[in-house]
Amino acid sequence: MIIGIIDYGVGNLGSLAHSLQGHGEVRLLANPLDATLADRLILPGVGNFSDCALRLHATGWWSALLDAVLRRYQPLLGICVGMQLLADLGHEGAEGSDDVGVSGLGLIHGEVRHLSSFGCELRIPHVGWNSVELLSGSTGLFQEIPNGTDFYFVHSYAFDVVDREDIVATTDYGALLPVAIRKGLVWGVQFHPEKSSKAGQMLLKNFVTTEVC
Repeated sequence: MIIGIIDYGVGNLGSLAHSLQGHGEVRLLANPLDATLADRLILPGVGNFSDCALRLHATGWWSALLDAVLRRYQPLLGICVGMQLLADLGHEGAEGSDDVGVSGLGLIHGEVRHLSSFGCELRIPHVGWNSVELLSGSTGLFQEIPNGTDFYFVHSYAFDVVDREDIVATTDYGALLPVAIRKGLVWGVQFHPEKSSKAGQMLLKNFVTTEVC
């Protein structure tokens, strides 16, 4: 099993690669042509939606990821901003701003919005541990992970999903937020599994070793 972590110049990939050790051969993929070598692809992301989207375009990964999923049917996991990039559109302004948004990959229908747009009045960004509630029938990534397990979050935006059936899990941070999503071969988690202790490692293991798709 070859696990390809997309290296497009965003974030510290070392801790993610370390968390995957023992579950397969981990490769940091800087060349989009190498996507064909991987059995599983992971799209990390930190910081700003538009900056990450621009980097995907500039490095050639934008079209490579679409080819991987839509033509070769390779499983993909987006993490944090990597999950947000799966959306149709990413908004960067707070509620009430005139932000028109930046296009996402469109692999799971929805738009990324500031937490205030969900009705959250708590401190933003949401930083720290929070419990994750699995929806009825949730399996795949969350096998052997108890409902209500805490995961580690750092985010100011959340994925407003069009089809509620694409939501796998939520968290309550002043509003109910989708934090794990899935459509076919494509998964996304808003939290950081590589920073979420044993539960995060189990989730990554499940993505690699289980027939999640």
